[in-house]
Amino acid sequence: MENLSVSNVVKIVDYMSDVIIENEVYFCELDSIAGDGDFGMSVAKGFKVLKNEWEELPKEDIGAFLKACGMIITEHCGGASGPIWGSAFRSAAKYAKGKTELNLKEISELFQCAVEGIQKRGGAKLGDKTLLDALIPATESLKMSAEKREPFVEAARNSAEEAVKGAEKTKEMIASKGRATYVGERSINFPDAGAAAIGVIFKEVIQKFKAEEA
Repeated sequence: MENLSVSNVVKIVDYMSDVIIENEVYFCELDSIAGDGDFGMSVAKGFKVLKNEWEELPKEDIGAFLKACGMIITEHCGGASGPIWGSAFRSAAKYAKGKTELNLKEISELFQCAVEGIQKRGGAKLGDKTLLDALIPATESLKMSAEKREPFVEAARNSAEEAVKGAEKTKEMIASKGRATYVGERSINFPDAGAAAIGVIFKEVIQKFKAEEA
């Protein structure tokens, strides 16, 4: 497969929603170390609403679909998750406005826009022990794969591996953003819940996607 169609993107977000909902308790457990312990519930809340409104979402182009998703996520995900995750979707939607398919280079650029949307909203950067510590390496991996003209599935698998590695590295970091800053060095040896979630999402979504395409 060379490009992602609208239906492919819709399917990927559907898988993403399922993974988040399935891991709600696990994500809360990760967050209980250095956060309020409600991260999984906060994110899953929004994606449950998204699934409930699935049939009404516009699917004529990728941008319209992602924008609608972003609006729901912003409104219904709890705590800081709504603005952060919603910003990622809305920034990606602006890039994909009017597009009905994306090649790998465009996919990497879409993810870069999502990263920048999160950074504008929360001001975080690589090394701050946030979800960006998984999302940025995953995005950089997609850029490299695009330059090498790798097949989508191979590129996605490599990106997922980098997301997992990035999440694992947050164990070595002291948080400088969010609720985890209150516990200081006690957050060492524990991954950031958001970064860990990104790793899980990337890994499980590509597994579901590969199984479907096989």
